[in-house]
Amino acid sequence: MADNRASRDTESRTQFQRPQSWRAPEILPMPDPRPGWTHRYIRIAMMGKDDPQNISSKLREGWEPVKADEYPELMVMAAQSGQFKGNIEVGGLLLCRIPEEFMKQRDAYYNSQNKAQMESVDNTFMRNNDPRMPLFKERQSKVTFGSGS
Repeated sequence: MADNRASRDTESRTQFQRPQSWRAPEILPMPDPRPGWTHRYIRIAMMGKDDPQNISSKLREGWEPVKADEYPELMVMAAQSGQFKGNIEVGGLLLCRIPEEFMKQRDAYYNSQNKAQMESVDNTFMRNNDPRMPLFKERQSKVTFGSGS
C-alpha cells in the first residue's frame, strides 16, 4: 500500500505572490548599463525621410552606433535592412553610445558657454546701472519679529 503513495517531493505548493502592478511600456527600450559608456537614441529619419545631416553631426561628435549582437537584450530591435543593418533601430532612431569621458567634456564645454552668455547678459544689463537707482541689489532676506498687534 505504501507503493501507491506519491512522495512529497513531487507535490508542489503554490507560493503566494503579490500581484505586480501594470505599467505603461517603454517607448524606447534602453540597454542594460555598460561601465564607461553613455547610451542615447539618435534620429536618422523623420516622417519617413532620412536625416543624414543629423546623424552625420552626431557621428562627428563621437557617437557610434551599437551592434545588436553586442546587446542581446535588444536583439529584437535589430535593423534588417538599410544603411544601419545589424544595429538597433526603433522608429527612425538609432541606438548609439559614447565614452563617458566625452560626455563629461561635452557637459563642461556647454556649461562654460552658458556661463559666458549669462555674464554677457548681466554686463549688458548693468551697463545702464546708476548708483542712485540701482537696477537690482544682491538678493537678501531678513526676518523681523513684530509686536503682534
